[in-house]
Amino acid sequence: MPPVISIVGPSNSGKTTFLVKLVAALVSRGYRVATAKHTAEDISFDKPDKDTWRHLEAGSGATAAVSSTQLALIQRLEADFKLDELTRLLGEEYDLILTEGFKQGDAPKIEVHRRVSGPRLEGVSKIIAVATDEPLGEGVRQFPLDDAVPLADFIEQGFLKPQAERLSVYVNGKPLALSVFPREFVTNVLLAMAASLKGVGEIEDLDISLHRHVDE
Repeated sequence: MPPVISIVGPSNSGKTTFLVKLVAALVSRGYRVATAKHTAEDISFDKPDKDTWRHLEAGSGATAAVSSTQLALIQRLEADFKLDELTRLLGEEYDLILTEGFKQGDAPKIEVHRRVSGPRLEGVSKIIAVATDEPLGEGVRQFPLDDAVPLADFIEQGFLKPQAERLSVYVNGKPLALSVFPREFVTNVLLAMAASLKGVGEIEDLDISLHRHVDE
């Protein structure tokens, strides 16, 4: 799956502003970036009596509105969405997924800290860096809050270049962690199998999905 990094911080700390700068800095280098925001509030994308609202009311688990330039997906959730589920939904074609929020998620996190916002976050794990407007004097990587380029360099070297080639395997909807040898083995087998098929040229992306209905 694409690497996921969560931008975290207290309310009104400037998370969205900094995330936007970071996205622009990475996209300008040719990377494909997707973003997601976690919110505790209910999200209303649809209105009663609209066609897509009627689809959902009829019992559809998900519906999509598609134009020539945009796609909006509305999906019912029975529980809070996990980051690995969100990653799979957004798709493998992105080089990086940046999320705003998800403080309790398992992804590496970059904390946005402003002096006027008070002390740093507590009880949040996997913080790999802090974007701050004041020196913290702590054992954590610190980057300027007003310039996203140095942090974009850090992400590029630590997350994007090492995963220029990656393999994602999901079993029953869950990502399967693979060590080096099985990852290389599966990759070579899949590439050889696809390359042997008629009409297949240079392979940049390969998607294979198997669904089996098992009677209980």
